[in-house]
Amino acid sequence: MQGLKKRWGIESNFQLIIIFIVFAITGSASAWLSEPFCLWLGITGEDLGYWFTPIRLLMIFPIYQILLVLIGAMFGQFNFFWAFEKKMLRGMKLGFLLPKENGNQE
Repeated sequence: MQGLKKRWGIESNFQLIIIFIVFAITGSASAWLSEPFCLWLGITGEDLGYWFTPIRLLMIFPIYQILLVLIGAMFGQFNFFWAFEKKMLRGMKLGFLLPKENGNQE
């Protein structure tokens, strides 16, 4: 746990526990919400067959990204999760989705 604390710049074990809780809630919530979201979009297993699962997994990704920041903010960890989100999107070469900071695209 010391490695994660150092890597993430976290001082306390309490903050680390809160962050783990946010990751757990976000993962579960995004998986749970993907089904009604797919149904809302008219995507069903009957229509897509074996493609339904990969499509649903792709649907989880944006839901997860949004929920991670929102749930993190509810737990008082907005700054950590917003920085985490930006780093993850840049690592996936999706940094163009982020707003420009100080006139520069990071």
